Amino acid sequence: MSVEREIGASPDAVFALLADPSGHVLLDGSGTVRSSREGNPAMLQLGSRFGMDMRLGIPYRMQNTVVEFEQDRRIAWQQGWGHHVWRYELTPTDQGTLVRETFDWGPARTKWVLALMRAPARNIVSMRATLRRMHEHFTHA
Repeated sequence: MSVEREIGASPDAVFALLADPSGHVLLDGSGTVRSSREGNPAMLQLGSRFGMDMRLGIPYRMQNTVVEFEQDRRIAWQQGWGHHVWRYELTPTDQGTLVRETFDWGPARTKWVLALMRAPARNIVSMRATLRRMHEHFTHA
């Protein structure tokens, strides 16, 4: 499932924010990302592993691995325990960048848990909020 929004910033600026794990707290529309873990790379690349401190009722840690990477065009990471993928695809426009965020639960090992948690429906709302926050970040930058 995907949502998209035009962002008034260049693809390289949007990509730089997405490729910096410390920026994920700023963008998170779900309210679950608390902080970037110590020891994360400053900038992600294909194969990078990075961790986040999370909270959904209770605190937990999430490990991710970058599984898709095309500079200024596409970045995706797979979450360690569930194997679902978060993907961002960037397309240049006359006004900036069309950003498509996708929650890909096709590779998930625990689809039944995601369905039980109503993750797909909640994630659509969260993804829209994330892209709104991204828009606001670049509008006020």
